[in-house]
Amino acid sequence: MRIKIVLFVFTAFFLTSLVSSAQSLTGKISDTASRKEIANAVVALITPGDSILYKFTRTGADGNFEISDAKAGNYILMVTHPYFAEYMDDIKISASGTRLNNLTLISKSQLLQEVIVKSGSPIKIKGDTVSYTADSFKVSANANVEELLRKLPGIQVDKNGQIKAMGETVEKVLVDGEEFFGDDPGMAVKNLRADAVKEVQVFDKKSDQAEFTGIDDGQTKKTINLKLKDDKKKGYFGKIETAGGLQKKIDDRYNTNLLFNAFKGKRKIAGFLLRGNTGQSGLDWQDQQKYGGNDDMTMGMDEDGGGFVMFSRGGDEDPYIDTRNGLFENTNAGLQYSNKWNDKHTLNFSPKFNQQRYSNNKYSFSQFQLNPDTVFNDNAAENTYANKRNIKNSLTYDLKIDSASSIKIVTKLNIYNTDTRVSRQSENTNIDGVVNNNSNNVTDNNTDKTVFSNSILFKHKFKKDRRTFSINTDFNSLSSKNTGYLNAVNNYYNAGVLNRTDSIDQKKNNDNLNKKLSARAVYTEPLSKKYSLELNYELSWAKADNELVTLSKTIATNNKYDQLVDSLSNNFDQAITTNKAGLKISFKHKKIKYSFGSAAGFTKFDLKDITLNKTYVRNFTNLFPAGNFQYTYKANHNLSVGYNGRTIQPSLNQLQQLRNNNNPLSEYIGNPLLKQSFRHNISLNHNSYNFLKELYTYQSLNLNITDNAITNSVVIEPTGKRITKPVNMDGNISGGGYLGAGKKLKKLDLNMNLNVQFNYGKFKELVNNKINSNENSNASIGLGLNKSKAKLYDFGIQNDFGYNVNKSTANNKTIKYNTNSVNLNATWYIKKVWKINSDIEFNSRQKTDDFPANVNNKLWNAQLEKTFHKDEFTLFFTIKDILNQNIGIDRNIYGNTLTEIRNDRLRRYWMLGFRWDFKNKNAAVK
Repeated sequence: MRIKIVLFVFTAFFLTSLVSSAQSLTGKISDTASRKEIANAVVALITPGDSILYKFTRTGADGNFEISDAKAGNYILMVTHPYFAEYMDDIKISASGTRLNNLTLISKSQLLQEVIVKSGSPIKIKGDTVSYTADSFKVSANANVEELLRKLPGIQVDKNGQIKAMGETVEKVLVDGEEFFGDDPGMAVKNLRADAVKEVQVFDKKSDQAEFTGIDDGQTKKTINLKLKDDKKKGYFGKIETAGGLQKKIDDRYNTNLLFNAFKGKRKIAGFLLRGNTGQSGLDWQDQQKYGGNDDMTMGMDEDGGGFVMFSRGGDEDPYIDTRNGLFENTNAGLQYSNKWNDKHTLNFSPKFNQQRYSNNKYSFSQFQLNPDTVFNDNAAENTYANKRNIKNSLTYDLKIDSASSIKIVTKLNIYNTDTRVSRQSENTNIDGVVNNNSNNVTDNNTDKTVFSNSILFKHKFKKDRRTFSINTDFNSLSSKNTGYLNAVNNYYNAGVLNRTDSIDQKKNNDNLNKKLSARAVYTEPLSKKYSLELNYELSWAKADNELVTLSKTIATNNKYDQLVDSLSNNFDQAITTNKAGLKISFKHKKIKYSFGSAAGFTKFDLKDITLNKTYVRNFTNLFPAGNFQYTYKANHNLSVGYNGRTIQPSLNQLQQLRNNNNPLSEYIGNPLLKQSFRHNISLNHNSYNFLKELYTYQSLNLNITDNAITNSVVIEPTGKRITKPVNMDGNISGGGYLGAGKKLKKLDLNMNLNVQFNYGKFKELVNNKINSNENSNASIGLGLNKSKAKLYDFGIQNDFGYNVNKSTANNKTIKYNTNSVNLNATWYIKKVWKINSDIEFNSRQKTDDFPANVNNKLWNAQLEKTFHKDEFTLFFTIKDILNQNIGIDRNIYGNTLTEIRNDRLRRYWMLGFRWDFKNKNAAVK
């Protein structure tokens, strides 16, 4: 009897377990537009590994369905119906069963009516690439790609056209995987129509060698690739726009834009001409910061101890110009040609011309607190005029020799010419207003620069899979000639009484020549199905010569500049030879990819101070550890972690023991005893997209720790004069995090975007030989809502709130303040041919004890449009800064220095304009 009872209990338990291991999937399907139930839709479960149909059923008259006896686990859900677009998504059936509510399908008739394709996900994530289906995001008729990017979750485009994706600045915009107008993101997004784009891809572009080998080398650039629709790859389209307006007391305002594209299969021809004086330069963000590309370029060492670095440095003959401020006139023109023949030859050629005329009046107040009892106040008025011209040429040729080998040649030639004049009057006082010094100086400069670069990349794949060889050679050269004049009168006071006066009248001739030749070879070998080995070797040679001759006038030669000023003249050479060898192991299997390795660099560094007859010989041995891990734990979900270590070498300007007196009251002198720094970088990134919830999220963390960082030692004399010299210090650290999310609120038909960001930095310097530690931290949160309906309305609101904390040990002071910006944008369509747009931005900044004045403002722009002939022609009237509050005030707090700057800015103006958006039949929307 007991045995029967035991058998009965065991059998009952076993049967219950069998039943519980088989679960059910239930749900309801309805129409997106009408919300009515959909009957007879096929609901199928597909196994993800082999794509085999596992189970299926049909919906009933009430739209409900049930698939019973399904094993718990991951599946692909597919829903089909003859009159509706196909629906697919990844799902998981839990141990207790799964219920799917509010599954909706889009009718095919609605798709055709709205020209919106949503048969797949609007956002897809594959590895580190995020892809947006362009037609899933509504934009106005004739909109360009920039307007489309503003609609995409995780992407921000600011007022100056700078593009950020997932919190990082976008450095490249490609079209069908190829460069479009060279490295000019601004022109690509302004020149192309949004309705020509099929897909927008965002990813970290690796170097050509890393893309070929499949093994990351740590060299990445945030990149956007615009994939065109097939029917847009033939025919032509473009835009001609002109606008102008008469103004009182200021120059008349005008803009003229001509954009043209002609595509035929793989051949792409494009051109543009932009001219105006309203600040719409059409330049990429990098050129905008340097205003036409005339940045001060000089020679330095890169991470390997042997690099060729061109960078901009303030305080030299080519001043930093911020295009947010000042008044300028711009002419910008360019051509783009790319083609591919016989799948073997690919050519990309892009010449560009740019001219900028710029003027600005700047008034600044700076307060420097040396210690709690010593404060220096500096008031300055500065007038700047610049006339800049440049020609840029870029040529890329790619030859596929055979199925295993290819060669790529990239040549660039840039020519720059700059004329600048800066007039500056300044006065430095103590906290009681007693004068320490004052100055009146004028600097004039004319600079000619020529930059040439050529790279050749050879790639070969062997018969054995993943066995490759590639070699890349690079040659770079820069020559610069500058002629400058400095006229200054500087007065120094003692307790408010004039002590002495210095008068300067000097001519400066600066010749700079830099060359570098390098070659890098990479060999990869498969170790197994999952593991690969990379061996790499790099050899480079670089040489730089920088000579500055400062001359003063002599009465004996009728005031000619022929007297050498020894203390301000120097001839300096550097030669760098680098050998670098590395090894990496990579793993790739299903959802996991990782690589790790290191390289060793041996660098010989020769510095020759020809003027002082001194030689500095240095030998560096550098290690470059690196590793990254990527895990795609399910479809549209990706996690990555990375680390790399690199050295940072001092630049030639930092090493050359030359006194720079362009600002006589703030001089800079190099330090030939500088050592290299080492920076550790750790990053964590995660992104995901949930199709059912239409929710996209992105998170990132990064940390930078710099050992032996190159920072400044500042000596402040009792007269207020500053002398700055670079030195090495430990303790610099920076980091931050970013969280972004985008979600479709279906019930309200709203798109919501959320961005949360925080940054922290701790930097050390020497002030009068005492360590000053500066800490800066800020946190910001941005929330945006958008609601639109084609040809009816488009409403958007964005609020960005920031909180800032600044600390300095020099004055034992902590400054806290918040900022807030609210942007309201509304567009109304009236009878489909009239459009009214209103854009108003409220900016506010919390008052502090140091900045008690109110600098809040409201910027309101509006435009009225009328279209003709099926949106082909547009007549518009626009008013900028209706309330006349575009004040150019910037406030900055760094360590123990407070600065307020007031600039000229373009204030209220109006324009009447006409636009023709043309396209042939092949380019029409189908």
